[in-house]
Amino acid sequence: MVLRLIIGLAATVVALVFAVRRVLFLYRLATNGQPAPDRIALAKASVGEDVKLQAVEVFGQRKLLKWTVPGLAHFFVMWAFFILATVYLEAYGALFFGLDFHIPLIGTWGVLGFLQDFIAVAAFLGLIVFSVIRLKNSPKKLDRKSRFKGSHLGGAWLVLFMIFNVIWTMFLFRGAGVATGNFPYGNAAFMSHLVGNGLKGLGHDAGEALESVGLLLHIGVMLAFLIIVLNSKHLHIFVAPLNVLFKRRPDGLGAVQPMMSDGKPIDFEEADPDEDTFGRGKIEDFTWKGYLDFASCTECGRCQSQCPAWNTGKPLSPKSLIMDLRDHALAKAPYIFASEEEQANLPEDVLKEAGRPLVGGADVNGVIDPDVLWSCTNCGACVEQCPVDIEHIDHIVDMRRYQVMIESSFPSEAGVMLKNLENKGNPWGMSEMKRLDWIEELDFEVPVVEEKMPEDTEYLFWVGCAGALEDRAKKTTKAIAELLHIAGVKFAVLGPMEACSGDPARRLGMEFVFQMLAQQNVETLNEAGVKKIVASCPHCFNTLANEYPQLGGTYEVVHHTQLLSHLVETGKLTPVTPIEEKITYHDPCFLGRHNKVYAQPRDIMAQVPGVQTQEMHRCKERGFCCGAGGARMWMEERIGKRINTERVEEALETDPDTVSTACPFCLVMLGDAINEKKNSGGAKESLEVVDVAQLLIKSVKGEAEPAPAAAE
Repeated sequence: MVLRLIIGLAATVVALVFAVRRVLFLYRLATNGQPAPDRIALAKASVGEDVKLQAVEVFGQRKLLKWTVPGLAHFFVMWAFFILATVYLEAYGALFFGLDFHIPLIGTWGVLGFLQDFIAVAAFLGLIVFSVIRLKNSPKKLDRKSRFKGSHLGGAWLVLFMIFNVIWTMFLFRGAGVATGNFPYGNAAFMSHLVGNGLKGLGHDAGEALESVGLLLHIGVMLAFLIIVLNSKHLHIFVAPLNVLFKRRPDGLGAVQPMMSDGKPIDFEEADPDEDTFGRGKIEDFTWKGYLDFASCTECGRCQSQCPAWNTGKPLSPKSLIMDLRDHALAKAPYIFASEEEQANLPEDVLKEAGRPLVGGADVNGVIDPDVLWSCTNCGACVEQCPVDIEHIDHIVDMRRYQVMIESSFPSEAGVMLKNLENKGNPWGMSEMKRLDWIEELDFEVPVVEEKMPEDTEYLFWVGCAGALEDRAKKTTKAIAELLHIAGVKFAVLGPMEACSGDPARRLGMEFVFQMLAQQNVETLNEAGVKKIVASCPHCFNTLANEYPQLGGTYEVVHHTQLLSHLVETGKLTPVTPIEEKITYHDPCFLGRHNKVYAQPRDIMAQVPGVQTQEMHRCKERGFCCGAGGARMWMEERIGKRINTERVEEALETDPDTVSTACPFCLVMLGDAINEKKNSGGAKESLEVVDVAQLLIKSVKGEAEPAPAAAE
């Protein structure tokens, strides 16, 4: 017993020394980042939601279970860590107090013994599932189609092997206890008894020796596993619950966060690039929450598998981006910790790592290649799928901010868009008076706000740049206006006083231009007394609803599909004419994933007689981007396959008569891809892409409205 105790204690002390050193190193690295007081304040102010998040996201594994088979496997393996902690409590009790030790009060309870054995067996089956999935989806076989492409595969197999070692040493230790009569649980601990029955022929002395060996092996495996976890991607076992606790909590992905320096929003009237942190120009510029994101990455590749850029042959993998930032932070840590005097004496490899630019091509050995940074459409598929709530888009936008505002390094065609925004208030550089041209094509009057909203006006109709200036989107604008007029909804527009919401500038990283446009619009809206807004563009909708409150503009904002669905539901709009077409609906990212508006566009189509809806295989939360978000609408797509082409090919698989959507950007992108397919003979000439509002107006106006007496 003494020898067993000495060996067990010595191994524990040595392992804990290494573990504590690693934890202190990681804590020191994270706290070298920028402060993020808003995350702490949010967690403190939302204790009830904190508990719910831990219950649902961590213990309930909500996101992981969206992928049923691997989700269930992970669920059981994760719960094995919790439940088998009681086995390790028993193991250390046996180390100190003898092999017949049991946990006071509950240590002989059959239910606990059953749970311990059941979860260990379930975890073993989970390991088999994980192994099959990894072999089936090996990057050697599938290359880019494997979500494990770019992951540290050796480390993953090592961890699976270590979990297996935990399980078999547990049953060796417990089975030997059954054989010697030291085991505290009855037959409910079924697997332990099964193993024990096979060992009873060894005799009591040999059984106790084997029990001691099994005990020390079980403890030793756990201690080795602890060191491996703290030095690998499996650190997420400890930090993922913290990442969930301190995540942003919008209903959907919501707003881009304001530019922060030293934990405070930047005031551009007083900001100094030499003193303030403009975006992320080096790894130290990330907040501690950013470091927490890096440490939480499980390398599962779910984000990568859903990313439209990665799926069309572009270099952006959200997983690899986070991994590269994490690896760079760890490699640069000695330089970050060192004083100026100490830095000069650091090893050459550390100095080389410290000298790498955060964003740069292969010629300068950049951590993140510019093509990676500018491939992102901000669609949010990565954030939606991430089981540990990493905020990829926030990091990409912050790195873009530094590149645009400090380095003036961004795709040249986006520069034309920015100049147009600054000079004309819209991305195309057209005159603001052109914003009213669409009204002339209507047969009723649309009020234009001059100073104040008319008293009887319920909604301001935010037309948006595309809705007012782009020919295809103007059809949607006119349809919405007609529908609101028919329904008796009083609305007005800003006309020339409306400027771009600023979404393209902010998503590009030019925060200054965004704030200039947003403050101008907020001032206009507030002075006009606007309370409720209906927006036809999801990008404007998201910006007005979620980002303008950062600048003092708080309004009740709805998307046109939400309002039109309500008008249909309440009988103010009645679709009457059948539209005998097979229609597939494309979810705009900024309406769907960013704001969780999935039902209303589909509800509208469901009320139109004759419409047969057919979902694409990637839809709703797993919808695939059109390629226009993240200011990509104004950048050329030169790498890989065009994203809009990929999406239209998915639509064509449903053999539709019409493709519908609810976003002017999607309308343009999908329309262009459909025209290309028509030219090559890949799509029927009658196929078109329309907004849901266009379908609704077609059905509503298809027959003459009944006279009032007949209606009564």
